[in-house]
Amino acid sequence: MKVMITGGAGFLGINLVRYLLERGHEVISLDIAPFDYPERDRIGIVIGDIRKADDVALALQGCDSVVHCAAALPLYKPEDIFSTDIDGTRTVLEQAQKAGIKRVVHVSSTAVYGVPDHHPLFEDDRRIGVGPYGEAKVKAEDVCFEFRDKGMCVPVLRPKSFIGPERLGVFAMLYDWASEGRGFPILGNGRNLYQYLDVEDLCEAIYMCLTRDEAIVNDTYNIGAKEFGTFRGDFQAVLDRAGFGKKIKPFPAGPAIMLLRLLEALKLSPLYKWVYETACQESFVSIEKAEKKLGFVPKYSNKQALIRNYEWYLANKASFANATGISHRVPWSQGILKLIKLLF
Repeated sequence: MKVMITGGAGFLGINLVRYLLERGHEVISLDIAPFDYPERDRIGIVIGDIRKADDVALALQGCDSVVHCAAALPLYKPEDIFSTDIDGTRTVLEQAQKAGIKRVVHVSSTAVYGVPDHHPLFEDDRRIGVGPYGEAKVKAEDVCFEFRDKGMCVPVLRPKSFIGPERLGVFAMLYDWASEGRGFPILGNGRNLYQYLDVEDLCEAIYMCLTRDEAIVNDTYNIGAKEFGTFRGDFQAVLDRAGFGKKIKPFPAGPAIMLLRLLEALKLSPLYKWVYETACQESFVSIEKAEKKLGFVPKYSNKQALIRNYEWYLANKASFANATGISHRVPWSQGILKLIKLLF
């Protein structure tokens, strides 16, 4: 196949690029960011914006299928989130349709479920996005369903937060604290079950949607780890791997959330509402549908995925020591939390 990946220079994008190259496929990356990885000489690169039809059309030339990974993340301005995640999704699908491409895999998010009142979550549960990002993800899915109704094959995947090589963002804070021999605070008692996902398992699910029969894949699927434990237990695995004997430290959720709301409003913390208001809640989805219909078999547990990501962080820490930003490619600025770190 020749596959165009939107957001090809991002965390999921580079992992998917490598996954497809290993299997002998051609890849085109479309991203507003430069593709500065060692694989840059092995793929086609278009520096462009998914909101611009000409950029998308250029990247689609000669392609057989599309994986739509690009999105504006929660730390972006609301107007950029809505224009990128909704209008950009429509532009990608419109241009794919014009190019005669019949299959577009859309990477959505379990953020479409908001803060739910039950678990596990199933694909037909109500969608209530929290904040601009969650709202935009819901509306982007609606765009996908429109094109599915028009006859295009548009598999929609709803992955849990995924981690692995190249993942930084908010997780870099945990890894930074652990690598310096510090403990790590969590909201509540940490006994809530919380599911993550390894990026390699997500790439496998995407590949299934690219290659399996249309009648099977043209649907909506939750994707997550099969084996996961409590928030406290799984994060403790990283501190144990760090080897300093440090422990996860629970704090009362109510007062901590009030403080984080204030710090977010004052722009002193990178943590946003969906992160800190769900961290002390149960959060897991049923992957039974993907297991039965796609044959999805996750390779990594929560702990294995977190430790794999932490080991990659240690091996590459020098390369991003002074970098910060608002994507998953770089650590997020810790703001005032960098001072709070000194207490642990």
